[in-house]
Amino acid sequence: MSKFELKLPQMGESVAEATLTNWLKEVGDTIEMDEAIFEIATDKVDSEVPSEVDGVLVEKRFDVDDVIKVGEVVAVIQIEGEVDTPVEESTEKEVEEKPVEVPAGELEAQMASVKESVSSSTTDFSSSERFYSPLVKNIAKEENVSMDELEAITGTGKEGRVTKNDIMAYLENRSNGSRVKEEAKPKPETKTEKVEAPSAPKETVANKPQAPKVQVGAGDEVIPLTRMGKLIAHHMIESISTSAHVQSFVEVDVTNVVNWRNKVKNAFQQREGEKLTFTPIFMEAVAMALKKYPLMNISLDGDKVIKKKNINLGMAAALPDGNLIVPVIKNADQLNLVGMAKTVNDLADRARNNQLKPDEVKDGTYTVTNVGSFGSVFGTPIINQPQVGILALGAIRKIPSVIETDQGEYIGIRSKMYLSHSYDHRVVNGALGGMFVKAVADYLEAWDINREI
Repeated sequence: MSKFELKLPQMGESVAEATLTNWLKEVGDTIEMDEAIFEIATDKVDSEVPSEVDGVLVEKRFDVDDVIKVGEVVAVIQIEGEVDTPVEESTEKEVEEKPVEVPAGELEAQMASVKESVSSSTTDFSSSERFYSPLVKNIAKEENVSMDELEAITGTGKEGRVTKNDIMAYLENRSNGSRVKEEAKPKPETKTEKVEAPSAPKETVANKPQAPKVQVGAGDEVIPLTRMGKLIAHHMIESISTSAHVQSFVEVDVTNVVNWRNKVKNAFQQREGEKLTFTPIFMEAVAMALKKYPLMNISLDGDKVIKKKNINLGMAAALPDGNLIVPVIKNADQLNLVGMAKTVNDLADRARNNQLKPDEVKDGTYTVTNVGSFGSVFGTPIINQPQVGILALGAIRKIPSVIETDQGEYIGIRSKMYLSHSYDHRVVNGALGGMFVKAVADYLEAWDINREI
């Protein structure tokens, strides 16, 4: 019988693995081509993996919450529709043959390793105050690194986080007979002699005020955070503790923009098959302002400023489940308004339908969020790390306003909104932050009511 091995597909140049979050099919289920078999998640995006053939699912190689590398076989599908028992027999033969080739001493070592692996796999990472990425957790489980050992590793990442390089360096030292507990102790002492401010991760956590314990009363509903909800919560806290957030606010008269859009939106939809919303107009204004003030299009790496070559605009999008995702418009300054509108609509639609690719939510250099879609007049958004700025678009409102003309001043009804600019005061001073958001406002207020599209 012919069988097809369904492998974890390549999900982007930077993605090497993913976590299996849900099986949509069970062994014995009939499957059609392009029908989703299982769901996976990375740090950035969730997605479904479809079958490439028609057939019957005969084998599942991984369980929910397992971390899978790109290219690994996740499921086996029998193309001709019958369960083929020889696969299980051949698997049993392989299992029987392998121990014959393993020396007795090595077999005992493997048995001991399995026991350690079982005990380490039950480690409750949630009991630790430190954050460990899925990759670090997976390496720790595979290499039988205990929780005590992990806690003792000195992290070189942000907030003392243990990186892949940290745990790999520890494993290399351990294989040479040295333990991290002996090596890690001098390091914090050395740092505290040279620099008084930093402290070891454990000390930092101990010095933080403890959150009050929440009492669950009768009738209260306990709702666990989703995987994405946990990631968002962590990223928000990390951003607040990393960047010195400062805000600037500007009121903008967008009457010309509103009148122009009302005039051209129907013809645009008939011609392009796309709706013309305000979002691509605002994105164009932000891209032009970033070209004028390129030091807003940067990241801070230690004591070095990285000035980004490309202008990649993140577009915060609310999901049906209440979570948030930020697809990225790559090289936004190179798009005309038609291209911007098509890109915005495409990314927003696929974000709502959970169809974004991992590469479409990475490499952003500046982010825009539309708080006005929920009726908010302005907001104080949190910076999307490692960027240094984020712009919140307030609701457009018709309000009475003083209008200045050559003949004098008079009161009229104008369409106005607020732009709320949060920026990182470590590298962006008030002058730059204010001039940037003013440039966005000037671009919108000078909108040509006769512009062709």
